[in-house]
Amino acid sequence: MARPDINRSGEIEVFVRVVEAGSFSAAARALRMTPSAVSKLIARLEARLGGRLVSRSTRKLQLTPEGTSFYDSSLRILADLDAAEREAAAGAQPRGRLRVNSYVPFGQHRLMELLPRFLERYPEISVEAVLTDNVINLLQERADVAIRAGPLSESRLVARKLGQSRMVVVAAPAYLEARGTPRTPAELARHNLLAFGFVRHIDGMPFVDAKGMPVVVPIVGNSTMSDGEAMRLTTLAGAGIARLARWHVEPDIAAGLLVPLLEEFNPGDVEPTHAVYVGQGKHLPARVRAFLDFLAETVRL
Repeated sequence: MARPDINRSGEIEVFVRVVEAGSFSAAARALRMTPSAVSKLIARLEARLGGRLVSRSTRKLQLTPEGTSFYDSSLRILADLDAAEREAAAGAQPRGRLRVNSYVPFGQHRLMELLPRFLERYPEISVEAVLTDNVINLLQERADVAIRAGPLSESRLVARKLGQSRMVVVAAPAYLEARGTPRTPAELARHNLLAFGFVRHIDGMPFVDAKGMPVVVPIVGNSTMSDGEAMRLTTLAGAGIARLARWHVEPDIAAGLLVPLLEEFNPGDVEPTHAVYVGQGKHLPARVRAFLDFLAETVRL
C-alpha cells in the first residue's frame, strides 16, 4: 500500500503533461511549476517505479518502452479519476461530455440520426462526435467510445458488437451502360475498381469460383477513397465498381441507384461493427455505459 505522503495522481498528471508538452520546461509553464521541480518529480516517479520512463539523451523528449506503457495506463487512470469525481458529484447519474469517434458511414447514416434521441433521454450529457475511417488511439484522442467496422486487432480495449452486414459489389446503372456488366470475377480486370486509401484486412475483392473455391481480384482503378461514404458517393456518380457493406447501400439498391453485381460469386462474408472502449463493468463511467446500452438497443445493421 502506498504511503499517504505520496501524491500518485499528482505525479501521474505531471508525467502526462510532460509527454504531451514534449519537454519539461513546456510542462512546467502549463502547470505553473519550475522546470527543476518537474524534473525532480519525474525522477522521483522513476525511482519509485524502478525504471526509466523518459529518455533525456536527445534534445527532443522520448519515451522508453516502459514510459509508453505507463503513459497509456496514466491516461486511463486520469480518465477514471475524472469520471469518478463527476459521478460522485452527480449521484452516478449519466452526465458530462461524451467523446465518440465513428467510422464515416456509420456516423452519417446511423449515429447522426440516433444522437437526438440519446440526448433527449440523457439531457445532462453532451456529445462531441468525430467521424473518420482512420484507426485512432482512444487514450491519446481522449475518446470514450470508438465505433469501427471490420475485424478487431488484439488490444487492451473492450469491444461490444453492434451488428454485422453482408458485403456486396455494386455499380451505378450509368457506369454499367457505358462499360458493360461483368458476368464473372475475371471480367473485373476490364473495369475501374474503386479502392480505399487505408489498409484493409482483405487486399482485393474476394469471390468464390464456380467450384466454390476462393478467388481474390486485385483492385485496380483510377480512384482511391478516404472512407466508405466517399466510396459510396463516387460509385453513385458512375465512377466505377465498389465493394461495400450491404446496410450502407441498401437504400440505393432499393431505389435503383446502384446495382448488385456477381452475386452468384459472392462468398457471403460479413463485416461486423463494434463499439470499442476502455474499461468494463462497474468501472465504466455512467455516460459511457448509457451510450453503449443505447447503441445496443437502437442500432440495426
